[in-house]
Amino acid sequence: MRIASVFAVGGLVLAAAACGEAPKEDNGAGDGGKKYSACMVTDVGGIDDKSFNTSAWKGLQEAKKENDKIDIKYVASKAEADYEVNLTGYVNQKCDFILAVGGLMGEATTKAAKANPNQQFGIVDANPGVDNVYPMQFDTAQAAFQAGYLAAGMSKTGKVGTYGGLPIPPVTIFMDGFADGVAHYNKAKGKNVQVLGWNKETQKGSFTNDFVKQDEGKKVSDALVAQGADIVMPVAGGAGLGTTAAAQASGGKYSVIWVDVDGCESTPNCPTLVTTVVKNIPDAVKEAVLKAAGGEKLQAKPGFVGTLANNGVSIAPYHDFDSKVPADLKAEVEKIKADIAAGTITVTSKAQPTK
Repeated sequence: MRIASVFAVGGLVLAAAACGEAPKEDNGAGDGGKKYSACMVTDVGGIDDKSFNTSAWKGLQEAKKENDKIDIKYVASKAEADYEVNLTGYVNQKCDFILAVGGLMGEATTKAAKANPNQQFGIVDANPGVDNVYPMQFDTAQAAFQAGYLAAGMSKTGKVGTYGGLPIPPVTIFMDGFADGVAHYNKAKGKNVQVLGWNKETQKGSFTNDFVKQDEGKKVSDALVAQGADIVMPVAGGAGLGTTAAAQASGGKYSVIWVDVDGCESTPNCPTLVTTVVKNIPDAVKEAVLKAAGGEKLQAKPGFVGTLANNGVSIAPYHDFDSKVPADLKAEVEKIKADIAAGTITVTSKAQPTK
């Protein structure tokens, strides 16, 4: 794995050399033909995780489209041991902006940033609290609250489920919001829809311990469905594709709520998806890189926190389920968005980013 990683970084060194001289430390990106280099390190989920790595790369691509003086590239980490190696590799290549993707990269990014205080870093889904790291975080509990309410309103069995990849804040924040949305529905309607796979109070639940293996995702969701869940929300990156495929094969026995990127754009299983809890990573990354390339200093405090109010998080269109979701339920879900954005409904999670 390490050999593959070093080879990948080596390949990028060659690619960087081919692009011409790296920009100077003061990098006036607007000067003449100087390029501004934005370099991304994925976590182990890889560039095609149909989730946050894919989203972050899309943000870089969109920044480049808007400003053709921005050069972009990425390296995919094969193992956690690669994180610091890959980040440091980009420091050595004199990348102007180095983006780490995913909460699992927090520690490695902190180390690399402290060792290179003049280097601009960014990170998605973590906040190391270091001056030269621009954190992009998302209060996905808010949109997941809408999804939980929706799931409770759509469930025929009175049981819905959720599971995660690992018990880390960028995962459990979705599960907390989902559970609270179901509880809000129960309170509003005098119902008792159960949440399987997660207990917000104890912070215990079902996990694949993996963000890649689809068979692990299928195994966990099969167990939830066996207990009666007819809607399942996986928060497990590519591992969740095991759930969407099985749901589609089930012929409507159960359906899925996807996360991060609209599942109808990012998975082959749109017919089984009620909606997606969207984390608007592309816009956050695009805006950060464009600002930095334009010479603006990215402030580590407050960084960026995506909310329903600033469209940093949302729920996706209902797509194939549009005719199946009752109009009054759609209206209630929309009202919840307005109430959360206005502060009338407060959504809490231990995993929420600090503003």
